[in-house]
Amino acid sequence: MNILLIGCGKMGGAMLRQWAAGGGNSFTVADPVKPDLPEGVSHVSKATDLPEAAFDVIVIAIKPQMIADLLPDYIHALKPGGCFVSIAAGFSIGKLEEIVGHLPVIRVMPNLAAMVGLGVSGLYANDACSDQQTKDVTAFIAETGRCVRLDSEDEIDRLTAVSGSGPGYIFEVMRTYVDAAKELGFDHDTARALVFDTITGTVEAARQSDASLEELRNSVTSKNGTTEAGLNELRRDGQLESLFANTVQAAYRRATELR
Repeated sequence: MNILLIGCGKMGGAMLRQWAAGGGNSFTVADPVKPDLPEGVSHVSKATDLPEAAFDVIVIAIKPQMIADLLPDYIHALKPGGCFVSIAAGFSIGKLEEIVGHLPVIRVMPNLAAMVGLGVSGLYANDACSDQQTKDVTAFIAETGRCVRLDSEDEIDRLTAVSGSGPGYIFEVMRTYVDAAKELGFDHDTARALVFDTITGTVEAARQSDASLEELRNSVTSKNGTTEAGLNELRRDGQLESLFANTVQAAYRRATELR
């Protein structure tokens, strides 16, 4: 496919690096200032530099507040039968259709781990998209990690609250975990290594196991042992469960407000 990215910020750039490394597609980036691009990716500084009907997919990777002003200038570059793919958070398909008309539009919610090929993305297509377009774009997005096809924009909002915003939650958990290790007397580098490797190893062990998370937790928790003592504090009065439930609910409410 011949693919145009409008904008190449942090998320768009991260995804582009994974796509370019995979090969098989041709990429052009439209950005007023030429970013640091992977080898083989073309660049234009403005929409008028683009030919008519040149691209199978146009990826909208600019800030949501810029879309209404900039996107109309790029409609001419989409091939007949092509589709728009938006990775802009909080900008609904309905708003996009007001700009481009009832053309094929796919909304994608990625997360930061796309930059290392371990992202989680949710994908929702409007009814103008063919099954083949949705299939092709799903495979294209999956080059950055897992891609989940969704049935509604409400599901996009719920996924945003869990995986889209999730890296922010985990970074904060990691930060406080590292601080706790430093309070025990470890230097900063050692504390980071202990926490990062503990989390990485635990996630991989869970991924490779058929046991439930509760069973895995119990398997490392001896009665009256150190893990039990720590878990008793972590789970005191159900505070951990409430904290995570309230966290994702707050993010979900905000996602619906933005849409």
